[in-house]
Amino acid sequence: MLKKVAIFGVGLIGGSFALALKRARAVQQVVGVGRTAATLERAREIGIVDAISTSVQEALQDTDLVLIAAPVAQTETILATIKPHLQAGTVITDAGSTKTDVVAAARKALGDKIGQFIPGHPIAGRESNGPDAAIADLYIGKKVVLAPLPENASADVERVAQAWQQCGALIHRLSPEEHDRVFAAVSHLPHLLAYALVDDVANKPHADLLFQYAASGFRDFTRIAGSSPEMWRDISLANQAALLQELDAYIAQLTKLRANLVAADGNALQQMFAHAQQARQSWIRTIEAAEKQNRNGGD
Repeated sequence: MLKKVAIFGVGLIGGSFALALKRARAVQQVVGVGRTAATLERAREIGIVDAISTSVQEALQDTDLVLIAAPVAQTETILATIKPHLQAGTVITDAGSTKTDVVAAARKALGDKIGQFIPGHPIAGRESNGPDAAIADLYIGKKVVLAPLPENASADVERVAQAWQQCGALIHRLSPEEHDRVFAAVSHLPHLLAYALVDDVANKPHADLLFQYAASGFRDFTRIAGSSPEMWRDISLANQAALLQELDAYIAQLTKLRANLVAADGNALQQMFAHAQQARQSWIRTIEAAEKQNRNGGD
């Protein structure tokens, strides 16, 4: 059991982590640290944290684990405030959606204490934000990617892994560079596309009419455009190089699609749609098989 966990950012991600640890009886005390007093008070009011602190020194006293669940652009500043009070037995991890920039920020902020920082990324979320969006079962059956550094002690990496496993998560490992290339394609680009589509429709002179008739297809495709603009601004800029590569590839795909449409090439359109359908069906089968295995305890 963890004696004390400090969470910087007690919204959806950090709050759900706290609730999951509490439900698993894997932590004795959770302390919330954040920018907004009202948010911290709300997190304490609804039982996410046991205590709140405006003093980083106080929050880190005798703390086993620190989770930074704030927008990635804040990582360096938060780690810089942590360093003077970081005790030898404390391990820090994060929940940022990019990793190479976070690692660079951590090296700059922590210096010779970099070994106490284990980069992480829980692959889970909802379109709502804040403490009231937090749920104890957010991470059940979901992947958490750890990107350990050469300086990390294996016991410290295992402490972070076990904490996420207590939340019901499945641990995967990637290098920071691999992580950012993968998520530029399957997470960051889809968010950009969802935001761009909703913004395009909203800017049309007959937007009210369009939204009146938008149904489940539009809703499902654009659901993630309800996520935090601040967070996705930071992610987009942090993973700029990999995201630009994926965006260029997608633009090329759209150009090809447009050419087929202009040429009224139904066969080419159907081939593209059929290939996408088959790929998606195969992906869904893989997910369902993994979920079934998890429900059966890995048998």
